[in-house]
Amino acid sequence: MKLLVTGGLGFIGSNFIRYWLSRHPSDVVVNLDKVTYAANPENLADIKNNYTFVQGDILDVELLDKILPRTDLIVHFAAESHVDRSIDDPLLFVKTNVLGTYTLLSAAKKYGNIRFHHISTDEVFGSIPLDSTAQFSESTPYDPSSPYSASKASSDHFVRAFGKTFGLPITITNCSNNYGPFQHPEKLIPRMITNLIDGQKIPVYGAGQNFRDWLYVNDHCSAIEAVIQKGKLGETYCVGGLKETSRNIDLVKKVIKLMGKSDDQIEFVADRPAHDNYAVSWDKILTELGWEPQETLESGLQKTVDWYLTHESWWRSAKTEAEAFYKKLNDYKNLKK
Repeated sequence: MKLLVTGGLGFIGSNFIRYWLSRHPSDVVVNLDKVTYAANPENLADIKNNYTFVQGDILDVELLDKILPRTDLIVHFAAESHVDRSIDDPLLFVKTNVLGTYTLLSAAKKYGNIRFHHISTDEVFGSIPLDSTAQFSESTPYDPSSPYSASKASSDHFVRAFGKTFGLPITITNCSNNYGPFQHPEKLIPRMITNLIDGQKIPVYGAGQNFRDWLYVNDHCSAIEAVIQKGKLGETYCVGGLKETSRNIDLVKKVIKLMGKSDDQIEFVADRPAHDNYAVSWDKILTELGWEPQETLESGLQKTVDWYLTHESWWRSAKTEAEAFYKKLNDYKNLKK
């Protein structure tokens, strides 16, 4: 089978390519990636067999015309995904996440209705109240809070529309927050780890009471595999990693403890706009496809901490860029006060 993976140099995409080729070594993977700040060619530098990298934009119709013939499956990861960056530049998220997905769907339709799996997020469902025990599920109404989640919600609707209108064979997974190796240090968990390595404070939004469901990236990859192989066409599957959510402050303290540091490293900062809470029910994918996560939060965090401790050459330059972005964002907020 020939796969086109979009955004395969990013965090989840590169982990997926590694996972898929380890499990399906006779398949051929073409990785189309624009190589933005969040992509890193080193993520797949050691992958040689049955793998081709193409640098390009999912908005480039002529390039898609060259790649898509004889493609059996598209796995669509390519997206702008950082909430803070979406607040800073919403239009970029519309271009990549909405127009990019539409362009890719149109190309899939053009070349014989190629099987299309779309990677989305639980953030499209909005936020759960702090005092609630509710969970997002496949039937939860969409209620996005940020430009990022609004753009992903729109892309989800386009994917479903192409399935219903044109008969495109689609599936969607809405996952909770991922973590693990190769994640850009702008994100919460790797930023915590790398700050502690550098002896810096860990900034925590508000009082740290917001909660999340955390999904180890290899568990996410196995869920995608299950949906591709056994999922019902036209269906959506929510993918979570925990049976109970974790408050941000509790997550921070777990990482601090794993690294042998002190809670004195915590620095509470002003909350960000539209700071949501997420809890995901993965009953459907468990019941229908027999999938469930293999990592606990403790075991996944330990693997992640170990990876960042031993891969400083990978994250150091990205860390510098991420902290420059956060400084710019904070400077802008201070100007508006």
